[in-house]
Amino acid sequence: MDLFKTLKNAWRVPELRKKIIFTLWMFLIVRIGAHITVPGINTDAVIAMMNQNAGNVLNLMDVITGGAFKTMALFAFGVGPYITASIIMQLLQIAITKLEELAKEGEQGRKKINKYTRYVTLALALIQSSATTLTLSRQQPSVLVDNTIWTFVVVVISFVAGSMLVMWIGEQITQKGIGNGISLIIFINIISRLPQNFIVLFQTHGYLIPTIIVLLFILVIGFVVLMAQGERRIAVQYAKRTAGRKVYGGQSQHIPIKVNLAGVLPIIFAMSIMNFPEIVTNLFGGTTNEIWGTVLRFLRWTHPVGTVIYVVLIFAFAFFYSTIAFNPMEIASNMKKGGGFIPGIRPGKPTSDYLSDVASRITLLGAIFLAILAVIPLVFEYTLNVQVAFSGTSLLIIVGVALETLKQMESQMLMRHYKGFL
Repeated sequence: MDLFKTLKNAWRVPELRKKIIFTLWMFLIVRIGAHITVPGINTDAVIAMMNQNAGNVLNLMDVITGGAFKTMALFAFGVGPYITASIIMQLLQIAITKLEELAKEGEQGRKKINKYTRYVTLALALIQSSATTLTLSRQQPSVLVDNTIWTFVVVVISFVAGSMLVMWIGEQITQKGIGNGISLIIFINIISRLPQNFIVLFQTHGYLIPTIIVLLFILVIGFVVLMAQGERRIAVQYAKRTAGRKVYGGQSQHIPIKVNLAGVLPIIFAMSIMNFPEIVTNLFGGTTNEIWGTVLRFLRWTHPVGTVIYVVLIFAFAFFYSTIAFNPMEIASNMKKGGGFIPGIRPGKPTSDYLSDVASRITLLGAIFLAILAVIPLVFEYTLNVQVAFSGTSLLIIVGVALETLKQMESQMLMRHYKGFL
C-alpha cells in the first residue's frame, strides 16, 4: 500500500508526471517497431530457423529485443550495436590517451565521446546487418523473399535505420524521461516476453513443472536483488588539517565495492565469444568438415565442454572488467593526497595492495554469482526437462534496471519532500 501511495504522490508532481508519460510513449514506439517486419523478409522462414536453433545466440537476441529478432522486425538488433560501441569506447579510453583526456574534460569531453560512440554504432550496425542478412540469404529455404542485390540493400538499410532510431529513443529517454534510456529499452523488451513465455510453459507442461519454475523464478529474483545490492564498505579516516581559522577533515567515510561490479557484461562477452566461430562459419556459407562441425558442437554452451568454457570466460571477463572499473592505485593516491587512510593500513602502496586484495575476493564472489545465473537455463533443462526462454541474465538486467530507476525516482521525490520508494 505504501508503494501505491508513493506512486500516487509521484504522479501529482507535474515535472515527474511529464517524465513518466514521455517514457511510456517511448516504450510504445519501441514495441511498435518490434512488430513491423522489414520489407523483403520471409517471416515464416525466419521463425522456422529460430525454432531449429533453439538455445543459441539467436534466441538470446530475440529475448533482448522483445521478439523483434524472431520476426526480423525493424528493431531486430535493438540497442545491441550501441551497447557494443559503448563498450569499445570505454576500453579505448584506457588504450588511447586522447580519449582518456576527453573523458576527464567534463561535459564537453563526454559530448565528443558520445559523438564518436554514435559513429561506431553506425559502423557496427552496418556490419552486423550486412553479415546477418548475408547469412539469412544463404539459408535453405532463403529467409529473403528473393536473393537480389536490391532486396539485400533494402533489408540492410532498414536494419541500420532501426538500430539508429532505437539509439536515439534511448538518448531521449535519458534526457527527458526517467532512468537510463538504453537500459530501460532492454528492460521493457524482456518484460514484454515474460507473460507469453509463462503461458507457453503452462500449455506445454501442465501445471506442476511450470509452478515449480515460477517458485524458483521468484527465489532467483530475491537472490539477484540481494547480490545486486550487496557491497563491501571499506572504512576510511581523514586526518584533521587547519587552513586559516577553519579545521577540515577528521570525519570517517567509506569506499563501497559492489559484489557484482561488472554487471552483465562478463556474460555478454562470454556468450559473444562462444558464438563467434559459429557466426563466422554461417557467414561464409557453413562447412561440411566433420572435425570443424564437432568443434562447433563442443563450443555450444549447452554442451558440457562448452558449459565449462563458458563459465571460465565469465570468470576471466569479470576479473578483467573489475580492473577497469576499480583502480586501487588511483584510489590510494587520491586518499593520500586528501589525507585519508584506512585504519591499520599504511598509506601508499600498502593501501593499494589491500584494496586490490579485497577487490579480487569480492570479484571472485561476483563471478560465482554470474556463473550461477548463466547456467540456470541449463539446470532447468537437465533437471526438469524443460527449456525456458528467460535466463538468469534477463533477471539480472530486469532487477538491476528496476532498482536503478527506482533510486533515481527516489532522489527526485526526496527533492520535493516526499517519502521515497525504497
